[in-house]
Amino acid sequence: MQKLTETALEKSDTGTFTLMEMVCWVGGSSDRQFALLNRALNSGEIIRIHRGLYCLAAKYLRRKLDPLILSQRIYGPSYISLETALSYHGWIPEAVYAITSTSLGRSREFETPLGHFSYTRVPQKVFYTGVTRIEKGIAGTNEPGLHAGESFFMGSPLKALTDYVYVRKLDWTSADPIIQSLRIDENSLSGIVAEDFDRLLANYASRRVLRFLEGLRKDLNR
Repeated sequence: MQKLTETALEKSDTGTFTLMEMVCWVGGSSDRQFALLNRALNSGEIIRIHRGLYCLAAKYLRRKLDPLILSQRIYGPSYISLETALSYHGWIPEAVYAITSTSLGRSREFETPLGHFSYTRVPQKVFYTGVTRIEKGIAGTNEPGLHAGESFFMGSPLKALTDYVYVRKLDWTSADPIIQSLRIDENSLSGIVAEDFDRLLANYASRRVLRFLEGLRKDLNR
């Protein structure tokens, strides 16, 4: 086993680490640091997720990496939204193979050995309005596979729908296209309350988004 692999096993609870973390772990000259990293990469014991972010190979992981947690380390500030959030909340029946997020910075795409990660910039007044931090140990989360210190940010169903309308440039103003195009159960929409609309209407400036929220609110009588 490579020296860096042994160090990562000892130091990283999640099996992932950044270049800066590695530098702090191994010390010494930059030549030594990159020699250790390259040997571990060439042996296949360490995998480069993208520039500056690495993980242990699957056989060395204490538990499987959660792509939702990983998405927060790849690019941020960001939160899970769009199709991935709708699938997470059980609102759409389709399996989602790319992890879709909304970002505060410019839009980016990352093709990694652990999957495809998409980040789309959506202008907002307060970025995390309608977003919940999911973390083990917080009452009501009960996320399987999560351990202390692991977390990710997840947009609410209405937040995910709103971002979806903005990103896909849709002119939706009622529940009908949501049900027909995304095959969302009408009963799911009944869980949206007036406060959800209030928060998001105050948070977005896009006229298309505001028409969507106002139209859906009227249609649901909220």
